[in-house]
Amino acid sequence: MIASGVTQTRGSMSRTLIIVGLCLLAVGLLWPWVGRIGLGRLPGDIVIERENFRLYVPITTGILISVVVSAILWLINR
Repeated sequence: MIASGVTQTRGSMSRTLIIVGLCLLAVGLLWPWVGRIGLGRLPGDIVIERENFRLYVPITTGILISVVVSAILWLINR
């Protein structure tokens, strides 16, 4: 009885990891087009450039992506 629960958990985890991997692959392939629409250079993103140094903290972009992903996952689990 316990073994079947463990098997279900492993199958679910495998499926989740595959989906996450495919999503990362899709984002990686679409990244050149995402840069063209300005995502990553939104107001609120912090960029500090000095000689031989560049710091980029995409605060607004991270919040926007988080909201979109949360909305998609909410719709899927609904």
